[in-house]
Amino acid sequence: MPGPSPSTDWWAQRAPSAGAAVLATGTLSIGLDLAGYGVLSRIVLGLACAAWLILAADLTLRLLSAGTRWRAYTEVPGLVDTVATTALTTVAATAVLGTGFSAAGSQALAAALLVPAVLLWLVPLALPAQDGERRRPGTVFARCTATQGLAVLGATLAAAESAAWLARAALVLFWLGLVLYVLALARFDVRQVAEGRGDHWLAAGALAISALAGARLISSDSAQLYLWNVDDRGVLRQVTVVLLVLTLACCAVLLAAEFLRPRPRPRTDIRRWATVFAWAKTATAALAVAAALDVSWLDGAGEVLLWVAVAAWLGITAWAVASARAYVVPGRVRSRARR
Repeated sequence: MPGPSPSTDWWAQRAPSAGAAVLATGTLSIGLDLAGYGVLSRIVLGLACAAWLILAADLTLRLLSAGTRWRAYTEVPGLVDTVATTALTTVAATAVLGTGFSAAGSQALAAALLVPAVLLWLVPLALPAQDGERRRPGTVFARCTATQGLAVLGATLAAAESAAWLARAALVLFWLGLVLYVLALARFDVRQVAEGRGDHWLAAGALAISALAGARLISSDSAQLYLWNVDDRGVLRQVTVVLLVLTLACCAVLLAAEFLRPRPRPRTDIRRWATVFAWAKTATAALAVAAALDVSWLDGAGEVLLWVAVAAWLGITAWAVASARAYVVPGRVRSRARR
């Protein structure tokens, strides 16, 4: 029986991290829309949608192939954490995609994506923890990222559909996400700041998506809904500003660490999609906070960060395409096998 094709083998090694690519691309689409680049935003959203469909198909096939072996899989050390991280990344990617569709005016499609995202978000809660007190890489922030992604989508839909209950549910998720960030930070391996290969940037990305959720909650209010009183709105504004400041500070620290402790082959690791996500989400959060709080200078800073994220996205995309092409070309595969 013939073995798997090179392309199948290449995808099998990268599928668990592919959600970060959808996250980065979808976030970039949202940022471009906030900056006023509507046509470019729709093009990028289409790319994110195509990547999401591939990711969803792969996850479905994996679950179907597991079948009755699922219980046995949960007993394999470390596998449960991988499954949980993959599920949470898929939740965040789905929520970001839904937010992009909402910005494009497709509220029904955005709402349709919210339902499976919430259901899948519940799956990791039912999985047993296996790693005890072991320090974790940047993926430890996946629970916060997924939860705040749902808060962003919920608040966005609440504003579009004038649904007060959805905004209040998003507010609960927002505060829960902040608690999850603190818990994740306590388990984060700080050595990753100097040694991480890309996913350590999720420490900044999770803060950025939290700031975006706060901005969307502020913007979701209106005279018709009257969601928050003066005190509530004041607290939301203060917390959102603090989150954005912490995001920028975290990005500055991580960027300085990248220059002081260069990683080997920094552009050839699938985990670098998490770095692109962090930059794109920081830019998007800055633009959203600028709009919510009417801070004009922050809008300009957000657009600068957005184009930095676009450049990073183009760079990692070019590498991904070249990596896939090099892997599936038969001659090159054989040459690698002989080494």
